[in-house]
Amino acid sequence: MATLGASVVRPARRNEPGHGIHLAPIRQRIESVFFTCKDLLSLERHGARTPRNLFARIATRLLALAACIRFNHELGRPSRAIADYTA
Repeated sequence: MATLGASVVRPARRNEPGHGIHLAPIRQRIESVFFTCKDLLSLERHGARTPRNLFARIATRLLALAACIRFNHELGRPSRAIADYTA
């Protein structure tokens, strides 16, 4: 790994001195992204039959999410207020 310029990042064991890198915030961010993709964008039920169609459906949904976030930012609303149509 060192010859490739990579390093392994892992939590420290209880019996190891020092605590090393705190990975909880990184893990929480990754799990949040996966939850958004699976639930909000319904990517578990994508319906694609080929990898190309899967890519197209994922790209379409991510672009729609980005557009909603941008629109909410322009309106001064919270980013996650995607389906909030109250005036």
